[in-house]
Amino acid sequence: MNTAKDTINPSSSSSAKKDSSFLSDNVPPMGIYQTLYKFKDTFGHHMNTPGAGTHPWCQGFPLTVPLTEHGGPELPSSVDVTFEDRFYPKAGGHPVLKQTIADYYNTTYKCSIDSENVMIFAGGRPGIYSVLAFLKETVQVRIGNVEWPAYLDIMEQTKCNYQVVDFTKENNFHPPNSDYYDRKGLNAKTHLLPVISNPSNPTGHTRAGKELEELMAMAEESKNGILLDEAYEWFHETSVSGMQFVKDLDNSNVFVTGACTKGLQCPGIRIGWVVASKKNIEKLANYSSFGMGGVSHPSQMYAVALLEPKRVIQARNAVRSHYAFQRQRYGEAFRALGFTVYTGSGGFYHWLELPENMMATEFNNRLFKRGAAVLCASDCDMARPHDKSDYTTPYQRFFRFSFGPLKLETFDADIQLMREVMEEYKADVGRGEQ
Repeated sequence: MNTAKDTINPSSSSSAKKDSSFLSDNVPPMGIYQTLYKFKDTFGHHMNTPGAGTHPWCQGFPLTVPLTEHGGPELPSSVDVTFEDRFYPKAGGHPVLKQTIADYYNTTYKCSIDSENVMIFAGGRPGIYSVLAFLKETVQVRIGNVEWPAYLDIMEQTKCNYQVVDFTKENNFHPPNSDYYDRKGLNAKTHLLPVISNPSNPTGHTRAGKELEELMAMAEESKNGILLDEAYEWFHETSVSGMQFVKDLDNSNVFVTGACTKGLQCPGIRIGWVVASKKNIEKLANYSSFGMGGVSHPSQMYAVALLEPKRVIQARNAVRSHYAFQRQRYGEAFRALGFTVYTGSGGFYHWLELPENMMATEFNNRLFKRGAAVLCASDCDMARPHDKSDYTTPYQRFFRFSFGPLKLETFDADIQLMREVMEEYKADVGRGEQ
């Protein structure tokens, strides 16, 4: 006969078997975060810790203060919140913001869209994720070999069928539009959806003018579409948007994404949007009704203030001028230090190659000790396995340098630190030390 003292409670036993996580094991942090965690482990402080003397060259955020040196406007310090803003938000976005965004595209790019062509998300990447999550099985994504690291994570989690388009030094990391729509080896049932950041993150290469017009014409052909990520729309000598060249949005599978994250200098309010056909926006809004629940009303109202038409003109000119100045002077300094610069004409990154026998991962390890970090190109490699195992990237000597968050006055110190680490690494390579 069993007694109480002979009874073992499995839930309280230290030797009881513990269940493994019910959640997928294939959820690594995005490459930029992996870099930040490694940085903290080496340097002892998180990047951007006040007073720690860190250099956020790996991070993709803009200055979040007015660009007064280039005539930029003030950023709103507050937004009114009414009792209506405390209601549940509409699944597709606040009607005022949706119309404001439609008006922006119609005014800036001579479009003829309305608010029902716009869907609001909590930032740009949830919009991108949502589009890819609901693709039909007959759709194949085409993605450049070098792109924003999160695309790979999103494609893996949404189980996209994707194929990589070559990015090489020979094509200057800027393949022709036709490479994205090459149907060689495809059956008639397959539809193509290129995913392209324009201007590119991480290379800065930009499709504009006739080249962008050709791309959008291809995207509107039968069995074709496009997801054009325009986070860096203003970071070019002229603002660039594929919307300028779309002929028949409502009968297309064109998806154009934008956000308040970069040009509007407000990543923290988490407002982004997708512009697409009304039928595709309706499907995304249906998803929001059960999967998102809409987006914060106060954040959407703040975005309306950011997009006031006169303010937009002033802000756009300041962003373009400030970052063109930074792109040019950092590029010149990097060439003088011995880097090969492959950067395009847009964005706020430099795409750099180290000299022979120098590897980006080792270079970054040395930067970590000095309170700095860049983003190694291996994290931008869309052809790598998600877990990075058993793979050697063809971009071992490449990295992305961000001048997005850098103040004008840090330039000399930035270049001096880069020079010191570069010279130390060169000397060690010369002595056969790594």
